[in-house]
Amino acid sequence: MYVVTTAAGDERAGCLVGFASQCSMDPPRFMVWLSKANHTYRVARDASHLAVHTLRRDQRGTAELFGGRTGDDIDKFRGVEWSPGEGAVPVLTDCCAWLVGRILERVDAGDHVGHLLAPVAESPPGPVRPPLVRFSDVMDLSPGHPA
Repeated sequence: MYVVTTAAGDERAGCLVGFASQCSMDPPRFMVWLSKANHTYRVARDASHLAVHTLRRDQRGTAELFGGRTGDDIDKFRGVEWSPGEGAVPVLTDCCAWLVGRILERVDAGDHVGHLLAPVAESPPGPVRPPLVRFSDVMDLSPGHPA
């Protein structure tokens, strides 16, 4: 599971996603799929970059915030520490690892749109990667939006 954040103009957005993966090594590429029903998708349509974050298992509260609430109703970034990254995207400072990618292409695939990213920045390597938030850790969450 990943938290994806973005910004366009003065609007910020972020959500919990399960459909994301590295998709090329040379050149490096990462694909993130956002639901069309999601507030983050609507902001990402006008964005140049996305940030993709991994969470530690002890960050279930952050997963609940970004997966169980909608940016249509609240400012999710008031509840977490973040700093502006490349393309003005919010980078969550208390996550396990992150990357910021420039959006190269958008692929409509039905109820989700894929965002092909070229990484432009990443978190510094840590000494040890702790256990990450997985789907089984959040499968009981009620989503902020239906898929």
